[in-house]
Amino acid sequence: MPDPAEDVVDETLVADMRPEDITSETLYTEDGAVRTEVVQVVESAIENDNDIALRVALVDLHESEVGDILEALEEGNRSKFVELAGDAFDFAALTEVDEAIRLDIVDQLDNEKVAEAVRELDSDDAVYILEDMEDEQREEILARIPFQERIRLRRSLDYPEESAGRRMQTEFIAVPPFWTVGQVIDYVRAGEDLPDRFSELFTIDHRFKLAGILPLDTLLRAPRDTVIETIHDTNSHPIAADVDQEEAARIFEQYDLLSAPVIDDSDRLVGVLTIDDVVDVIQEEAAEDIKRLAGVGDEELSDSVRDIARSRIVWLTINLATAILASVVIGMFNATIEKMVALAVLMPIVASMGGNAGTQTMTVAVRALSTRDLDAYNVRKIVRKELLVGVFNGAVFAVMIGLVATVWFGQPSLGVVIAIAMVVNMIFAAASGILIPIALDKFGADPAIASGVFVTTVTDVVGFFAFLGLASWWFGI
Repeated sequence: MPDPAEDVVDETLVADMRPEDITSETLYTEDGAVRTEVVQVVESAIENDNDIALRVALVDLHESEVGDILEALEEGNRSKFVELAGDAFDFAALTEVDEAIRLDIVDQLDNEKVAEAVRELDSDDAVYILEDMEDEQREEILARIPFQERIRLRRSLDYPEESAGRRMQTEFIAVPPFWTVGQVIDYVRAGEDLPDRFSELFTIDHRFKLAGILPLDTLLRAPRDTVIETIHDTNSHPIAADVDQEEAARIFEQYDLLSAPVIDDSDRLVGVLTIDDVVDVIQEEAAEDIKRLAGVGDEELSDSVRDIARSRIVWLTINLATAILASVVIGMFNATIEKMVALAVLMPIVASMGGNAGTQTMTVAVRALSTRDLDAYNVRKIVRKELLVGVFNGAVFAVMIGLVATVWFGQPSLGVVIAIAMVVNMIFAAASGILIPIALDKFGADPAIASGVFVTTVTDVVGFFAFLGLASWWFGI
């Protein structure tokens, strides 16, 4: 008898690719993009309401790969994809897509279906999906979840955004320290409500306070009659639930952790933070810093034109104000520029070089502040080093631009003027690039998002003023 799935597969044949041909090896091009043929196969199945073909296509794919397919689909097909795939769709894939795509999919699904799917997820993935929803929708979904699970999810959602409590997994294995290795192994084997995967166990006292941590390899190598408190590690590097997720990631990096216990204000064990979540945090924080350095808000590629424009307009407005300030400085030397047109040709060079130099220093400073490599103990040394770099680079490029200006306009004195202005602006660029982020960080502002505007303003204003002011004085204009 022919397999009915084979007939379905034949009907969705597109560009010589069938649903069963979609695997981790065939999904991507050499550049890492989802193959067009894969998208065509999936969209053809969606258009034909071919749920069997979709199930076949998803068999061998990881949740992250399913997320990539979701992002590659047309907007109207994403929720249809989830509905048609049914229980073959792993809702953990929604943690792998942009927030806008995730919310769009969830908004179009029945809340009962979302609640059922959330119950099947690890608590950290469930919280990741729930936290971005509107309050009303989130409460309706939580109301459809059994009491014990709902309480755990609410507790995680009550912690601040981007905190360890939001990222933690509430499924973990905790045992009393007076148990033996044999008791723990039997408990793990028989337990029904334990996490599917784990690398460490935790020991707790009668008040649920963390006592220690027990790596799985240590447990398995010890004799069955060994008491746990004789082999557990009391130096477990616990992380407070309300600590920022970036600080939690630094703890993982510092101590080379695979997982870490999360504790509340009373030192009670409330969850575990795992390395897979920390890797996501590191990536998110790095992407966030890069965007903020460019004055871009918390936008994603899938956001609408309106949302993107709104997120960028604030800092563009501030940039406009600072650009006007630079223009005011230029306007102070109108008469000088009118009498020596060469100044108008050369002055953007001074400002541009200062801006680039300041951005280089600022980028290093912001990253160093983020990773805590720049602190009160080495700040003077770093500032002094950056100023020396500014002097050195200023001298190098002063000679270069001085010679160019001399040859170009046949005026050695003009070459001297622009050379001096170059040195001055490069020094100010280095100083502002390091001092402005430090000052903003000290006053509690985010140096990543605010530094760029101020550094650019300093280099533009100082560059124009130094060059035009020096020229005005030198040539007596």
